[in-house]
Amino acid sequence: MKIKNEAMLITYSDSLGNNLEELAIVLDKYLKGVIGGIHLLPFFPSTGDRGFAPSDYTVVDPSFGGWDEIEKLGENYYLMFDFMINHISRESIFFQDFKKHHNQSKYKDMFIRIHEFFPEGRPTQADINLIYKRKDKAPFQTVEFSDGSSEQVWNTFGEEQIDLDVTKEVVKQFIRDTIKDMASHGCSLIRLDAFAYAIKKLDTNDFFIEPEIWELLGEVRAEAAKYEIELLPEIHEHYAIQMKIAAHDYYVYDFALPMVTLYSLYSGKSERLANWLKISPMKQFTTLDTHDGIGVVDARDLLTDEELDYTSEELYKVGANVKKVYSSANYNNLDIYQINSTYYSALGDNDQSYLLARAIQCFAPGIPQIYYVGLLAGKNDIELLEQSKEGRNINRHYYRLSEIDDEVKRPVVKKLFDLLKFRNTSDAFELEGSIEIQTPSESKIIIHRKNQENSVVSILEADLETKEFVITENGITILEQ
Repeated sequence: MKIKNEAMLITYSDSLGNNLEELAIVLDKYLKGVIGGIHLLPFFPSTGDRGFAPSDYTVVDPSFGGWDEIEKLGENYYLMFDFMINHISRESIFFQDFKKHHNQSKYKDMFIRIHEFFPEGRPTQADINLIYKRKDKAPFQTVEFSDGSSEQVWNTFGEEQIDLDVTKEVVKQFIRDTIKDMASHGCSLIRLDAFAYAIKKLDTNDFFIEPEIWELLGEVRAEAAKYEIELLPEIHEHYAIQMKIAAHDYYVYDFALPMVTLYSLYSGKSERLANWLKISPMKQFTTLDTHDGIGVVDARDLLTDEELDYTSEELYKVGANVKKVYSSANYNNLDIYQINSTYYSALGDNDQSYLLARAIQCFAPGIPQIYYVGLLAGKNDIELLEQSKEGRNINRHYYRLSEIDDEVKRPVVKKLFDLLKFRNTSDAFELEGSIEIQTPSESKIIIHRKNQENSVVSILEADLETKEFVITENGITILEQ
């Protein structure tokens, strides 16, 4: 199924119900018309990081279900799958074969072997300091082989996630095979997880290395195009990188919108939000929340350093049950540039502020992505957080069917569903259409969305200080609060 200009749900296979079968029940019972696509977070067998250390892309984790359930979802929704192009589980058949047969393994070239990557006598501390990394040590792991020898391999993220050498033919073939297999199961869009880390090059910071990153992206795009699959590179960094990727006509993420929107709602000021909406690309997926934390670095220079600090500090003041320690090493937070909280709790569990934030997202350029916790206006799950000591679990509540029955009856959830149904069916939000922004006062913003023919005009008028807003289409009131 081709991508539709309709909101995309982001969910794990076991978070809206226990498994894929129960997810299908939730979709059928509550979410018809509310969402048109699903980003099904990694559902492959995995040895860590909630699915992001995949050991085998050819099967579905049996605790979730099987390919039949996923293919059935693809009959009604466009689907996005994750491809961790930077790494694979150390329990994969490839890495296990490498450990067993070492230099005789047919997969030995799949991994970045430190003694081969660096010249003799290196890496030095200066080399390690140069590497762009999300942890405070060298991104290497020592491997013990069956022959009794040991060596180091590249390991950017968790200990279970061994980096792949995307320049080698054996990895290129693995990429081709994986894309082909995903296509056979109804995938419309592939999210290239941790894409910016995939190219390693001596004497660089090993992050978004040009021009090699473009060569890799071009190769993957050419392969995906054979099956009419689009790509969405996932990169959390300065928004300028997203703009570069958009200029090459790829879909991108709007990871800046969450912080810019929070700043605007906390401060009651419209200027920063208006400026971002005017320049952000139309061919993108917007976010307020994801399975990770709220990204800070993505909005740098759209907000000044002082405004970013203000927003972060205000989040800890306004946010319901949000503490700095939840985004620290004490709670296994890998990324110091992300704050762990649900978006609803970041806005103080306030219905009016939350609905205005979602209205802004629906009127922003691009296609809205709604994380499953956000779709139900979920509060911070302190119990799961403390039980697991994993900071990001504050925003990874497990909803069972009976609980979902109750949540969908809340007025804020009902209004959000109505808002998304409107966004999905209105012609004003065509990606080929236009957006116009006005700021009649410091606190007010007016967003016009028009289709190509200007025959359908949707308008959001909002006061960021009072949180009052009204949505009209061709003069008819759609939603007001």
